[in-house]
Amino acid sequence: MKVKYFLTFSVLVSVACLMVALFTSPARSRAASVPASGSISGKITYTGTPPKMKPIDMSKEPSCAKQHNPAIDTENVTTGPGNTLEYVVVYISSGDQGSAAPSANARYDQKGCQYIPHVLAFQANQNLEIYNDDQTSHNIHPLAKVNAEWNKSQPPGTPPLQAKYEKPEFIPVKCNIHPWMHGYFAVLGTSHFAVSDKNGEYKIDDVPAGTYKVTAWQEQYSPVTQDVTVTAGGSKTADFSFKVLPY
Repeated sequence: MKVKYFLTFSVLVSVACLMVALFTSPARSRAASVPASGSISGKITYTGTPPKMKPIDMSKEPSCAKQHNPAIDTENVTTGPGNTLEYVVVYISSGDQGSAAPSANARYDQKGCQYIPHVLAFQANQNLEIYNDDQTSHNIHPLAKVNAEWNKSQPPGTPPLQAKYEKPEFIPVKCNIHPWMHGYFAVLGTSHFAVSDKNGEYKIDDVPAGTYKVTAWQEQYSPVTQDVTVTAGGSKTADFSFKVLPY
């Protein structure tokens, strides 16, 4: 009888220890401390009269000019239907926990003597690859001020240029060979960002529940910021509007 009671007691103790281990394990503690996530989405619009974008004359580079019929316009203020704006970077500017840079490379293309995309957003310390898809040489020149500035030639058919920026910064990019080529690197200190599409829409997924400052950045106008509260499993709408001028 004593043996039976002893075995029963031993089993109960073992089960109790196992339950304690499960509910106090580091993995469970970490999971419990991470708030469930939601999303932020919305639309970027403008009020006022936007500047008229001008067709780009690429006649000095025939191999590129023949890729654009009709000619493409400048893109510093790219508008869409319903007074919307494309190429606006929306990102968490305050309150984010931060995260390591992703292992995937950010990609920037030079095609038809045009930067694609016009605005490329990626994280600080994320590897950047810059491709030359044209039959002509380019000389890519990011005009960084916070990070180190550089200027490199890239002949056709050569491997992609490799770059990395350590600090957040919005960096204008130009080509010293083709003066009409302009773009932007949006180097961010957060993984929670998006760039508005041709309909002015954006969406940021996997945002931990909490309250944040969210900023919308456009290359020609002052940034617009608002406080946004994200709930677990919720989808928060945050629209931004820029006041634009015709110049």
